[in-house]
Amino acid sequence: MDNTLPGLSPIQRWAPELLLRAQDVRVAFFDVDGVLTDGGLYFAEYPEDDPRIGGEQIKRFNTLDGHGLKLLQQAGIVPAVITGRDSRPLRARLTALGIEHVHFGTENKRPAAEATLAALGLKWHQVAAMGDDWPDLPVLRRAAFACVPATAHAEVRAVAHYTTTAAAGHGAVRECCDLLLAATGRYDALLQAFAG
Repeated sequence: MDNTLPGLSPIQRWAPELLLRAQDVRVAFFDVDGVLTDGGLYFAEYPEDDPRIGGEQIKRFNTLDGHGLKLLQQAGIVPAVITGRDSRPLRARLTALGIEHVHFGTENKRPAAEATLAALGLKWHQVAAMGDDWPDLPVLRRAAFACVPATAHAEVRAVAHYTTTAAAGHGAVRECCDLLLAATGRYDALLQAFAG
């Protein structure tokens, strides 16, 4: 009896012009709040005698997004994070995902992106970026492929090449990652590797 399963045929499809635009991407910059999270900020209050008065920030991440970032790494696309915030939960999540290029507490995102590009020996025509609000505009406008979640601010959606159908923190990053994998010709092989 042959237990070999037939291969899977991908069901996701993207417009050819999007795939063409993203085919040379080698690094993808992601914002955190409103991209990797739903944009909500949660704070836990501690007793008055606790040295952490003011509360510890709590973050909620989506596992689909995390797996998408790992798939990018497997495909040779470097995921990088530039965020205006910093927290222990965020650092723990990015460490668990193996993301090495991170800029915390960065409101001026263009210099951070340029520092990462210089470190990697890459140029803007090899960049994808995903953001949701005005601080992300300098990076999104220079990227070869600019992606935003469905919940992004209207002015940011207006400069994007692609707006996800998923909301931020609910698979929007994975949708972007899948498109990048397809554009660089790696989606099918990765899918088959998991389907076996």
